[in-house]
Amino acid sequence: MSDEAKSLNFIEHIIEEDLKNGLDKKALRFRFPPEPNGYLHIGHTKAIGISFGLGEKYNAPVNLRFDDTNPAKEEQEYVDAIKRDIAWLGYQWANELYSSDYFQQLYEWAVALIKEGKAYVDSQSSEAMAEQKGTPTQPGVEGPYRNRTVAENLELFERMKAGEFPEGTHVLRAKIDMQHPNMLMRDPIMYRILKKAHHRTGTNWCIYPMYDWTHGESDYIEQISHSLCSLEFKPHRELYNWFKEQVHKYAKDTLPMLPKQREFARLNLSYTIMSKRKLLKLVEEGIVSGWDDPRMPTISGLRRRGYTPNAIKQFIEKVGVAKRDNVIDVSLLEFCIREDLNKTAPRVMAVLDPVKLVITNYPEDKEEWLDAENNQEDAAAGFRKVPFSRELYIEKDDFKEEASSKYFRLKLGGEVRLKNAYIIKAHKVLKDANGNISEIQATYSTDTEKKVKGTLHWVSIKHAVKAEVRQYDRLFLDEAPDSHADKDFMSFINPNSLQVVNAFVEPSLLDAKIGDRFQFQRLGYFNVDDSSTQAHLVFNKTVGLRDTWAKQTSKTEAKPTDKTLNQPSTKLAIDKIKSFGKKYDKLKPEERSQVRSEIRELAKHVAYTDLEPLFNTSVKKSGTRIITMITLGVLLENGLEKNEPITAFITKALEDKNALLVAEANLLI
Repeated sequence: MSDEAKSLNFIEHIIEEDLKNGLDKKALRFRFPPEPNGYLHIGHTKAIGISFGLGEKYNAPVNLRFDDTNPAKEEQEYVDAIKRDIAWLGYQWANELYSSDYFQQLYEWAVALIKEGKAYVDSQSSEAMAEQKGTPTQPGVEGPYRNRTVAENLELFERMKAGEFPEGTHVLRAKIDMQHPNMLMRDPIMYRILKKAHHRTGTNWCIYPMYDWTHGESDYIEQISHSLCSLEFKPHRELYNWFKEQVHKYAKDTLPMLPKQREFARLNLSYTIMSKRKLLKLVEEGIVSGWDDPRMPTISGLRRRGYTPNAIKQFIEKVGVAKRDNVIDVSLLEFCIREDLNKTAPRVMAVLDPVKLVITNYPEDKEEWLDAENNQEDAAAGFRKVPFSRELYIEKDDFKEEASSKYFRLKLGGEVRLKNAYIIKAHKVLKDANGNISEIQATYSTDTEKKVKGTLHWVSIKHAVKAEVRQYDRLFLDEAPDSHADKDFMSFINPNSLQVVNAFVEPSLLDAKIGDRFQFQRLGYFNVDDSSTQAHLVFNKTVGLRDTWAKQTSKTEAKPTDKTLNQPSTKLAIDKIKSFGKKYDKLKPEERSQVRSEIRELAKHVAYTDLEPLFNTSVKKSGTRIITMITLGVLLENGLEKNEPITAFITKALEDKNALLVAEANLLI
């Protein structure tokens, strides 16, 4: 078996099997079919990545088709936003299509079904139809209009189309089986009356096809080979096939291929909601500033916050394609953007909570322009000049009058290095009438080779540029805000999800353009907001700097090009991971999220031979088994082939009672 075959996901296996069984590779065709009733969110990126990824893998066309069958909720604004988001992610569609393109064809096929006695007009109330439909354990019963004559049904349906009836008076239903074990097969509705203008067809139609009738037939018209959708549509597959087989009789000469529907697990993210209806509520009630608010999980919001297409694609790749639903920790998404920006974002200096620092032995009229490295991860990034003077701003949190020996920032009598500049020693503070420190006084040394433990960022007051900085936290305080039957998801809104501060940044940022991304040294990653101007700079916090193994272990400062000095030994890495085992499943969600990211980083330096002994950990030690599963996931992502012990370990975990362990194991199947 080749390396490529080993890495196939289950959808690719299905496609490969179809090709072996005679499907012409030239007949492969995929589609991404969003409904234009809201903005795309992070959950959609998985479906986008799967469909367009298959298109790239098999050199097959991918259609962008808008399933626009509900004029009450759909708008051109959403169409434009969806196209913009997919293009920003870097994908190109073969054809831009709309289900509304097929309204006439769908209508004609519906008439054909009526003539065959396989569809009828029902004139009951929605409540009556729902009651007759039964329950999953109780069969439905036939309604009083089910056996109308073909002639009567044709007349009523034509009059529905002509606009003679008000909304809610009639529907067209497929005539299948009211006692079918699958409730979706109990005479599903095909058309309803909606007297609303459509964003593309205007008032040409006042009857609109339902999703189940439209979706599969649109796939069929476009000759989609594999119709890929999320797991909630698995019960719909039987109806998808029934409709498809009916219309195939009418069009098999011109449309020979019958699409196959296959389902994958949708992407669920912790501390996030994925319902467009609920996201719209956040917008409408002013909880956020719009669909592109940087706290929103929409692609537009992530873009505005500073996320990159590459980071989102890496995230989707790490999540993988699974058959079972699971919840992905949002820290994995944050890990991916940190990894990407660490390589690409220029380093700059900004002070968000300033206190004045005066270097008393530095000449008052002197200023210097010092060399500062733009990105130690990128040798080609070069250097820039930053101004230095007698009076600086530093962060208030970077100074204490008195502190223990373990405090490596500035304190009275203590020494620190100013990034890219000199070593200073604090000797005095000035305070205001309320006892707050208003000024720190220090002296500097020209001996820059001296070893000190702390390094601070700073900004020259004389050259400082004012900027508005928007610091974002998670929008919800609960890990699963919309999973509580007794509480509304809005009750979990984080009141501190946005904090706006007036900061000072180095003057090089005056040239920053909207969308530019930076690392504010020692603070995190930030980007220039859409509302920013040169007269009023605005930055959004994308994500904070991650804590790495280096914070728990001493290390020698390495040159940027010497990556080996920044890597832990295999033994150090596995020992550090094992130390998390005792407490992992007892941590608070936010702490667990941070630790999980650290484990995944450490796992890059773990050998399988050191990990396999942990497979036999006692069932009682659930924390150790969880951290082992997280580590194994990274090894598998990096090319480790599954063997018998790995498969047995994952299988056993899937049967465990610990939800965290089961969730991690689900990611590996």
